[in-house]
Amino acid sequence: MILSEQTDKAGKKRKLLTHPDRNGIVYTLDRENGDLISANKLDDTVNWVKQVDLKTGLPVRDPEFGTRMDHKGKEICPSAMGYHNQGHDSYDPTKELFFMGINHICMDWEPFMLP
Repeated sequence: MILSEQTDKAGKKRKLLTHPDRNGIVYTLDRENGDLISANKLDDTVNWVKQVDLKTGLPVRDPEFGTRMDHKGKEICPSAMGYHNQGHDSYDPTKELFFMGINHICMDWEPFMLP
């Protein structure tokens, strides 16, 4: 998790906590009150989720890229390995940029029953 101080769209300086998750979503919270500020895809290849509901924090899944017994999923991103794991991330306050290591790996998922 990365701590930063940034100015929001209204011009107010905020203390933030940013968490790049294995699921391909980067969550940013106000670290003073816990409000979820944003939950954005790490990049455009993240396809298991359409968006994250900022009021509940719950993902709105895309059933085409879901894993379930009645569906063979193709090119699900990220793979079970995840986009982000134990990388050492940082934030440069002068450039206002985050630097993070990610795994850009997708997968196919084929369900089958074992006897």
